[in-house]
Amino acid sequence: MNARALRRACRAEWTKLRTESGFRWLLVALVAVTVAVGAATSSTVRPPVGDPARLALGGVAAGQAVAVVLAVLVTGGEYGTRMIQLTLAAVPARTTVLAAKAVVLGAVVAVAGAVAVAGSLLAGRLLLPGSPALTDGPALRAAFGSVLYLVLVALLALGLAFAVRDSAVASGAVLTLLYLFPLLSHVVTDPWLQRQLARVGPMPAGLTIQVTADTARLPLGPWTGLGVLALWAAAGVLLGGVVLRRRDA
Repeated sequence: MNARALRRACRAEWTKLRTESGFRWLLVALVAVTVAVGAATSSTVRPPVGDPARLALGGVAAGQAVAVVLAVLVTGGEYGTRMIQLTLAAVPARTTVLAAKAVVLGAVVAVAGAVAVAGSLLAGRLLLPGSPALTDGPALRAAFGSVLYLVLVALLALGLAFAVRDSAVASGAVLTLLYLFPLLSHVVTDPWLQRQLARVGPMPAGLTIQVTADTARLPLGPWTGLGVLALWAAAGVLLGGVVLRRRDA
């Protein structure tokens, strides 16, 4: 992949994204939903609090839905308006198109996610007695990991949007994939099966990165769990790349 071509493609993708009518509102919504849900969770809990950082970051599970919509907008919107034909005409190397969209989307979600996570931890610090300082080691890991979680979810959605080429279908597929495993964990009664669902599901595995207390009891370690989500994201992007290369726009 040509680095110069990738830089040009990234500039083009950034120009397209920031001129989308709903782009800024989606970024605001990602931050607002994440902070609001986290603050609401923190405000309803009474001491003693076992894992205040995880409670404060509880809004990430809601904010990820906005990240999915934003990711689908990057690709699904172009297929809906047939603008993808112009994109591929300007950048014939389809791998470069996918990489540019992934880089721009990842950077945007990382910035918005960092603001959302910082706001959530600050709200938790104010609302939860005994909350860790923002510079506390486990809290920093949970914060940094939560930002990576949002980026990986967005990349998973990007890949599936390229694969199915329909905004509504892509959004529904990703959200179902994310929320299905936690739902099944509440339906099944077998503890072993519940543990396996928590180990393989992108959402339950990925969100273990937020746990700062009793990590030895987790089905997966925090970074291992985030690694499971990374594998899901990589599979989604790979699938999207294969479809992009083999099908006409």
